[in-house]
Amino acid sequence: MGSVQWAVQTKIGTLYLVASDQGLQGIHWNKPSVPAASSLEGSEPKVKILKQALLELEQYFSGDRKSFDVPLDLIGTDFQKKVWAELLSIPYGRTLSYREVAANLQNEKACRAVGTANGRNPVAIMVPCHRVIAADGTLGGYAGGLEIKSKLLALESRV
Repeated sequence: MGSVQWAVQTKIGTLYLVASDQGLQGIHWNKPSVPAASSLEGSEPKVKILKQALLELEQYFSGDRKSFDVPLDLIGTDFQKKVWAELLSIPYGRTLSYREVAANLQNEKACRAVGTANGRNPVAIMVPCHRVIAADGTLGGYAGGLEIKSKLLALESRV
């Protein structure tokens, strides 16, 4: 009944998708300790979610998708979930600073906490933590590395 994973090759390297029956739980840079799905054929909800996530990522990387519809099953603290929900509101091709995200959450002093929650985002790309940058316009950090963050922002700047 638990989660399963599927590895996918993308323009930015191998990503590991993890899904439960409720939704996509993760997009990871490193292989998680979750059993792999035997295939993407079948009617199990988690397999359908993996298949949908794979299709949507392919569309995103080809420039044909600007937002995602796959259901999410995010696991985190209440604050982290608020930050991730705010990240989902950042439009494709746009960026916000950590300070702006904190201000949108009505807590301008929470810049560091926003940064920490951003870094713990389990569903990179689909919950667009790459769209959050430092107040001075530099990229800040990124779990996948700054080169990948830069590639994602460049992909989205071709709007």
